[in-house]
Amino acid sequence: MSLWTAAEAARATGGEARGDWTALGVSIDTRTLRAGDLFVALSAARDGHEFVAQALEKGAAAALVSRVPENVPADAPLLVVPDVLRGLEALGRAARARIGGQIVAVTGSVGKTSTKEMLRTVIGGQRRVHAAEASYNNHWGVPLTLARMPRDTEVGIIEIGMNHPGEIAPLARLARPHVAMITTVGTAHLEAFDNIDGIAREKASIFNGLMPGGWAVINGDLDTTPILRAAAEATGAHILTFGEAPANHHRLTKVDIIDTATVAEARIWRAPALFKVAAAGRHFALNALGVLAVVRALGLDRALACSDLSQWTPPAGRGMRERLLLDPVDEKMAFELIDDAFNANPVSMAAALEVIAAARPKDNVGRHARGRRIAILGEMLELGPDELALHAGLADLPATAELDVVHCVGKRMRALYEALPPGNRGRHTEKASDLAAKAARLVDAGDVVLVKGSKGSKVSEVVDALRKLGHPAPDG
Repeated sequence: MSLWTAAEAARATGGEARGDWTALGVSIDTRTLRAGDLFVALSAARDGHEFVAQALEKGAAAALVSRVPENVPADAPLLVVPDVLRGLEALGRAARARIGGQIVAVTGSVGKTSTKEMLRTVIGGQRRVHAAEASYNNHWGVPLTLARMPRDTEVGIIEIGMNHPGEIAPLARLARPHVAMITTVGTAHLEAFDNIDGIAREKASIFNGLMPGGWAVINGDLDTTPILRAAAEATGAHILTFGEAPANHHRLTKVDIIDTATVAEARIWRAPALFKVAAAGRHFALNALGVLAVVRALGLDRALACSDLSQWTPPAGRGMRERLLLDPVDEKMAFELIDDAFNANPVSMAAALEVIAAARPKDNVGRHARGRRIAILGEMLELGPDELALHAGLADLPATAELDVVHCVGKRMRALYEALPPGNRGRHTEKASDLAAKAARLVDAGDVVLVKGSKGSKVSEVVDALRKLGHPAPDG
């Protein structure tokens, strides 16, 4: 099915279509471009116009440009607009307008991408779903996700993020969701705001884009919940709350973390429910409950949704777990890796530490008689003037006391390293690459290893080094 014809794209953007072309997809990167894509020449680290010729050589249907590059043939298929980003936004707006389905938007300080993927899994069992394949939640990611939305989409799932005040509302107005969900409000990006109330108000601005009669799904357990609720009420939205407090519409009543899975009991709009997710963590159970609240708002089958939740697994870098063999002959000689190296703030760090605290290492299989719980923690960025105290405060978490070794990466993580009991201190390095070089000395068979940090801490380099130590192991 075609996504954009030249005439449709020209009408949507007010641009000039050169040639009669049909696009099957939309791409902003020649490395992942597929034949038939419309290449969008965005300017970021480099000017996308430099890659138009390459995109066309790879089979792009056309290119969205603000000028004709010198190395492009005169008869090249193009869509010429005054501003490429504005043109992409116009395509996203037109794609949103032409579908007859519903839109769900998700934001929050923690759990946006994981929740988006839960929604894809659960709603995808009942409707034709469209969602971004990655964490495309910023000023170009949201319009790109919309511009790629197929004509027959029944539910579109849009992730919306922010780094600074004023970013969420314009993206929410572009998406015009029928349901908007806020996973939680935490101290992520605190350096750009005066306090956490400011973060809550920014998150709550997602409700400014709600369709008339839309639904606001909010975490009801937060100190900032009144701010979220007031913002939703101001738009006339129907409100659904989720959490553990008795007053919530959707309430967790019991959570059992069983090594690699979480089983939860809940009351969903006064009805009992039982569901399981194939990942350990109370935060996953809470986000899953929010997903079930979205399911109710969309009028979908909740029993089927509860069943489908068990099919979801965390994406890479966001809590994905895997067993890695250190000895290809002996399947017992393996360690477990929890890859959560994409994002970190005090809320998500505490949740991840709770996960590894519940993990079960295997004894008597490696050099150490007892399997260990090992955390490799990269620094948390954008926390503002209290950043060192927030890092050091991780040492006081009950989950931290359950760990055998904590390795720390980054200058800010020095504060945690010094706050840890001497017996739990592993290594401290300022660069992730220095710790990655010592990967073979960090782990042993039977260990469970968590790698967690902000993307900028580059602890993903440690994940890569740990993976290279062995081979994926069969479950068991």
